[in-house]
Amino acid sequence: MAATDEEVPSIEHPLLESDFLERRRYQLQLAGTAADDHTLVCLPTGLGKTTVSLLVTARRLDEVGGTALMLAPTKPLVQQHADFYREALQIPDEEIVVFTGEVSPDDRSALWAEATVVMATPQVIENDLVGGRISLSDVTHLTFDECHRATGEYAYNYIAERYHADAADPLVTGMSASPGGDEEAILEVCDNLGLRDVAVMTREDADVEEFTHDTDVEWERIDLPDEVLEIRDALNEVITDRLEKLKELGVASSTQPDQSQKDLNEMRAELQKLINNDQSEGYKGMSAHAEVMKLRQAVTLVETQSVEALRRYFERQRNQARSSGASKASQRMVSDPRVREAMRKAENFDELHPKYSKARMLLAETLGLEDGERVIVFTESRDTAEALTDFLSESFDARRFVGQGDREGSDGMTQTEQQAVLEDFRAGEFEVLVSTSVAEEGLDVPEVDLVLFYEPVPTAIRSIQRKGRTGRQSEGRVVVLMAEDTRDEVYFWISRRREKEMESELRQLKRMADDLADELDDAQQSLADFDASESAEPGEADEPAGSGSESAGTAADGAGEGGTATGGATTSAEAAGAGSSRNGGVGGQPGLQDFAGETSDDADDNPSVSGGDETGTPAPSGDSGAIEIVADQREMDATIARDLSKREDVSVRLETLDVGDYVCSDRVVVERKSTADFVDSLVGGERSVFEQVGAMARHYSRPVVVIEGEGLYEQRDLHPNAIRGALSSLAVDFDASVLRTESEADTTDLLEVIAGREQEVSDREISVHGEKQDKTLGEQQEYVVASIAEIGPVTARALLEEFGTVEAVMTARKDDLLGVEGVGPVTAERIREVVGSDYAG
Repeated sequence: MAATDEEVPSIEHPLLESDFLERRRYQLQLAGTAADDHTLVCLPTGLGKTTVSLLVTARRLDEVGGTALMLAPTKPLVQQHADFYREALQIPDEEIVVFTGEVSPDDRSALWAEATVVMATPQVIENDLVGGRISLSDVTHLTFDECHRATGEYAYNYIAERYHADAADPLVTGMSASPGGDEEAILEVCDNLGLRDVAVMTREDADVEEFTHDTDVEWERIDLPDEVLEIRDALNEVITDRLEKLKELGVASSTQPDQSQKDLNEMRAELQKLINNDQSEGYKGMSAHAEVMKLRQAVTLVETQSVEALRRYFERQRNQARSSGASKASQRMVSDPRVREAMRKAENFDELHPKYSKARMLLAETLGLEDGERVIVFTESRDTAEALTDFLSESFDARRFVGQGDREGSDGMTQTEQQAVLEDFRAGEFEVLVSTSVAEEGLDVPEVDLVLFYEPVPTAIRSIQRKGRTGRQSEGRVVVLMAEDTRDEVYFWISRRREKEMESELRQLKRMADDLADELDDAQQSLADFDASESAEPGEADEPAGSGSESAGTAADGAGEGGTATGGATTSAEAAGAGSSRNGGVGGQPGLQDFAGETSDDADDNPSVSGGDETGTPAPSGDSGAIEIVADQREMDATIARDLSKREDVSVRLETLDVGDYVCSDRVVVERKSTADFVDSLVGGERSVFEQVGAMARHYSRPVVVIEGEGLYEQRDLHPNAIRGALSSLAVDFDASVLRTESEADTTDLLEVIAGREQEVSDREISVHGEKQDKTLGEQQEYVVASIAEIGPVTARALLEEFGTVEAVMTARKDDLLGVEGVGPVTAERIREVVGSDYAG
């Protein structure tokens, strides 16, 4: 072997390309630990966390077989991992597949069956699991990259729960350079992902130190010009004025404009209490509070970003204030003389923002005087990223790198565009990358000579990840721009404190790794014991938790909760009468047992109640097997479809529905709205609830509206009778059932009950196109008139009652149409335009 090979030995393995991976002791040590149990791997950015996962994957595929799945939070990161694995593994490239939203669901299902390694974004895998398109049963290694995201309702948590439940031989590896700011956060991530061991390496470890270089952080203080300070002061004056109003209400203790976010959150909580007590002051205060929040955002932009970013923000606020359904807070803010004066000054400001000048100077030093090759500039604002790219392009070869989401005045980048930009940056095609937070996590951009923070980052995790972009192969430089006497200084101290806490936690995590692993193991063992003891019936302690009888009991309990929470079932006599075929309640109507479901104990006590055999097993009703619920893809923001998919007797299918959010049968479609969404749909928005329910009623004979949450009469400054009138119209005019639920969990239970009664009790089939039914002549006439200009069924009936025939409605003059109740000038004009205009096909 040559001398160079002896100095830098490589890792050899049956599934790894020879001489591809440098042999690093710390990576092998971490991989050895991760291969033995579900492990959290903590390693500083740039030191090869992906290599650790690759080594575990290669070992598992070689020894166990099956499929490996690696999840990463962004599409560019997924593609990067796939490219690395294709280079490193002796597996045909076509067996290492990429799953993102750009791959169709049908194609993903086919690719999954043939793949050995799958790289994916978590949202795609979550959707495929919920929709039943893939199974994790054969996955032998699951990697969660940037696993610190596994908090709240992030998709990682659902996938981990399903994996531990479904996989025949599971192994989980969580990877992060910064798993959390404290022990509690780290334990939460481990608990959510089912991790039982912790493997940590820091830059101080001997095996790691030789591969790291110091990265000093320099803080450049920036003085803002008087014109910028005048704009800020004018906005702060309005904030102080609004806080005075809140102080008069007793919810604010100070009128200083630099209130902490915690203080503002407490104010909002106090205002909500006033609203809950039906005090009108609460609504006025909440509107003033909304103004404060908008104005604080404007101040932050002018202080820490640029006047250009502020101009774009003001433009969006003006457009919002002009839109239908605009809030009073938006309208009042843009009409305030002091705000209008600040807008005018921002429009007239034509000087260079000092942060722009300093950024250009630092880049000139790095790329010119110091012969540097690459620089990354990070900013929190997409507006700033775009404006700064334009400015820096006058002197350097600069390109932007932003996320895919679009918003008014700011176009995102497609995955293909992102990938092309990164490839060009690695290849040295340009020298300055101006990026928002999309490049923070794990992207293998090349080592750079300078990382420039346009503003301090208050979150320790993000700050550490950004600084990890430099100092990989040589000493790097990190500079943070900080505007004097602004929120930048607040963020500076927050960032410094949190980073010190993070470094301390990682060192402590390193010291206590063994104890923490024991704590995780004990906690999960205790949870398993708890589940077993709770689920087993007396005398059945040896029966495994999750047995068939226990699951049946749980399903029955869930059904009972759903029925109780809604305060009743359906308004349809036909649906109620269908229950008699199962248990025959009094007078042919279903009894309480029919709605609640029965446990096996109930059946043993009274076999005749269940209609089952002597063992107490309920007799099947309708087709056997799981009930199916079709959920709209856009409902994945809620937890309902995910929770339904975890239930043993429920099958979920994801579709893009034309009407409604959930289909429970060929005649029942459900539109789910939170209380806030419901009220918003009454006063504005692209589509009112009446249009939505009208469309549902044209396809399904049993439309259902579920209103979820509390405070229905407290969402906006609307009289309760206006909301009651809308509820009445939905029930009376549209023949829709309106049901109330307390939470997403309550809605989940209700949907299962509805679908169960439709499919099992009434023996209905599922149909995303609705029920094919013959309409009466009158219904057909109403349908034709209602569709003329989308005027709705109520007005259609009024027109037919007035004119007698469809033909007469079609030929009526505008003045005659105006004589019908519910038809105004706009509606009359629309009818005449549709009926009398030439065909525009």
